[in-house]
Amino acid sequence: METHLADWLRNTPDGLEAEAILRSCVHCGFCTATCPTYQLLGDELDGPRGRIYLIKQVVEGQAPTAATLGHLDRCLTCRNCESTCPSGVRYGHLVDIGRKLVERSVRRPLRDRLMRAALREGTTRRWLFGPAMQAGRMVRPLLPRALRDKVPERRDPGQWPARTHARRVLLLNGCVQPAMMPSIDAATARVLDAIGVQAIVEARSGCCGAIRHHLNDHDGALADARRNIDAWWSHLQPEAAQPAEAILINASGCGAMVKDYAHLLRDDPVYAARAQRVVECTCDLAEWLPRAFSAALEAGTVRVRRVPADTVAFHPPCTLQHGQQIRGEVEAFLSTLGVKVTPVAESHLCCGSAGTYSVLQPALSLQLRDRKLMHLQAGKPKALLSANIGCISHLQTGTETPVRHWIEWLDEAIAG
Repeated sequence: METHLADWLRNTPDGLEAEAILRSCVHCGFCTATCPTYQLLGDELDGPRGRIYLIKQVVEGQAPTAATLGHLDRCLTCRNCESTCPSGVRYGHLVDIGRKLVERSVRRPLRDRLMRAALREGTTRRWLFGPAMQAGRMVRPLLPRALRDKVPERRDPGQWPARTHARRVLLLNGCVQPAMMPSIDAATARVLDAIGVQAIVEARSGCCGAIRHHLNDHDGALADARRNIDAWWSHLQPEAAQPAEAILINASGCGAMVKDYAHLLRDDPVYAARAQRVVECTCDLAEWLPRAFSAALEAGTVRVRRVPADTVAFHPPCTLQHGQQIRGEVEAFLSTLGVKVTPVAESHLCCGSAGTYSVLQPALSLQLRDRKLMHLQAGKPKALLSANIGCISHLQTGTETPVRHWIEWLDEAIAG
């Protein structure tokens, strides 16, 4: 796509990247077929190709409007279009640039600004979000449905393993997951312990930066990234007393963000090389654990004692299958353990959670949730499994069928 940058953007990092991405697009329209918002709304400007045209107008100097902002806001950033695109257009990076530029020119209404500030500052700080979630659970029965859905019932996390092992991996000291569903991190640690791997949670690490990044607080997101790199750096050195062999992320949204650190910090003279090293060490639980667990099964160091549910449906989060390009790993792994994984139609489409999207775009989010649940429950599974805290909590608000992280299922299976 021929592009002529405005003078004020020419030769800037954002301008150079936007121009390269735009020129790679051949405007074929294949992406519209797999865009969730285009399927719901049928508006070209609410699909990837239309949004690309809007961003092209902005980078070429045309003033954006509130309508421009609205079309970009309605994008889930699911990156399904990237999986579909035959030209390899990096739409996710382009829409980040587009939102940043439009936000500078179009002032949001006060209510919108306050909501985004609350999400940006409140959810990313554990010392704020944790007590707020605890208070919400205390009054949960009294809350209106919309708020009650955002406060999931607490699951008993169980005991964190006390054993130490020569093999060690780092886990992210996340912001939302430990307060909403601490059972996920605890289950991860127990499964790792069972195969002889110790989970290390570095207290200095914290929010991965995804929430701030997608709410256009790019400086805050980079600060989160640098803090995490500093927290993990000493554990990744070969000369460390017990170096970590990987950074394991058990929330696919966080995994997609951490794997983007090298790109986000590519122009930072201090952190560029370190960010690249962190990305090289980062693995989603879905790509690392199945192989390690299967090896432990073959060696006889661990065994599956029972199968808690003989039929499950797996929802692959967009951040797993499109953001990280990891597909079929969990489903194949569960099948090797004797689980019947039911096929799911439209498994490539977003469930509507998408970070803060379910709060900022509730009507579209609920339509996507209900559509996703219809397909997930078509095979009458006894449980729905996923790999991201946001998807799990969002899907659970629309069904009585238990929705769990797949690592929780595995933890129960080996505990017997």
